[in-house]
Amino acid sequence: MEHHSMSKKDIEKFIDELRTKKISMYQKDFLLTWEKSLPEIQATFLVADILRAMRESNISPKVWDSGIAVSNFRDNSTRTRFSFASACDLLGLYVQDLDEGKSQVAHGETVRETATMISFLTEAIGIRDDMYLGEGDRYQREVGTALDDGVKAGVLPSRPTIVNLQSDIDHPTQAMADFLHLVHYFGGLDKLKGKKITMSWAYSPSYGKPLSVPQGIIGLASRFGMNIVLAYPKGYDLIPDVVELAKKQAIDSGGSFTYVNSMDEAFKDANIVYPKSWAPYDVMLRRVPLLHAGDKEGLKELEREALANNAKFKDWECTEEKMKLTRSAAPNSSQALYMHCLPADITGVSCAAGEVAASVFDRYRDATYREASFKPYIIAAMILLGRFERPAELLESLLTRGRQRTYGNF
Repeated sequence: MEHHSMSKKDIEKFIDELRTKKISMYQKDFLLTWEKSLPEIQATFLVADILRAMRESNISPKVWDSGIAVSNFRDNSTRTRFSFASACDLLGLYVQDLDEGKSQVAHGETVRETATMISFLTEAIGIRDDMYLGEGDRYQREVGTALDDGVKAGVLPSRPTIVNLQSDIDHPTQAMADFLHLVHYFGGLDKLKGKKITMSWAYSPSYGKPLSVPQGIIGLASRFGMNIVLAYPKGYDLIPDVVELAKKQAIDSGGSFTYVNSMDEAFKDANIVYPKSWAPYDVMLRRVPLLHAGDKEGLKELEREALANNAKFKDWECTEEKMKLTRSAAPNSSQALYMHCLPADITGVSCAAGEVAASVFDRYRDATYREASFKPYIIAAMILLGRFERPAELLESLLTRGRQRTYGNF
């Protein structure tokens, strides 16, 4: 199912629905999806859809005439980096990258000082910090505490909203975009209840992929009454606390949560499959002190060991044969919906052997691109909800104002 543009009446209907949501997101950060209530998750989806509809209807959603958003990527990124920039521009903010190599961080500037210095006229701060297990989420919270202190002391005029652009624990902008894609694909959030979603490890010729994507997926899928199957070879565990939380949430929402160590078993009768490589929890723990110490030899040895272990499971690939085990995701399809956060390791294309067969990925290429297209709007929604106390009234005023985003058909 493709995304369809909404009329002005549709937008008004969504705004009215937003009014019914009891939320408390103003002046709060968006760090982990499971810290947000279900109405707050729903409100984020609604605002994302409203902003998208406004742009597609040539109505400017700019809510700021001036102000900056700070982009702090401590790891590489394509989709999320550009999605953050697009989201901020959509709302009227200028994006400034914080390059720690060009800042005073290298000279011992504290997190508290950096956070304050970048925030005088700042409305949002996006942070990716996913390389150090046990530290990424903690760093984002340390920045948040510094901002709270700055506002309390009267140093900062207002509190910028922090958006987690991927931590060691969760990747909320990715997971939320993925599930808004599912909402559109299946025709409503309520339609996800009872669907079987398989979050499966898949082989990759690289070893250090973060745990936050699979954790983000099970952390969010478990809110909607879905039947979750988590699949990985023995030893490729995720953070235990996150898995336990997802199990509890799944039961509370009327769904289920099971673990299997067979990809075939996991794919059987699945409506949605998400085959994605990640590094074992144990490996990520061992990697942290080596990274801090700059121990290149130690890191090379850990990589050799991890890649040798990965190579034992090259059959963990999303193939045509495995897709035949799945169940139709929609009336016009015969197999499950394939999902990936991208870039996928495609066998015979980006690597000799990888997560997914080229023929499978090619068939779902447009669907994965559509999946990614929701991310700028999700990020914009997170910022807007964190910075405005009455979002429905704000969006209604933008609609009434009706300022054109582009002029004429030149």
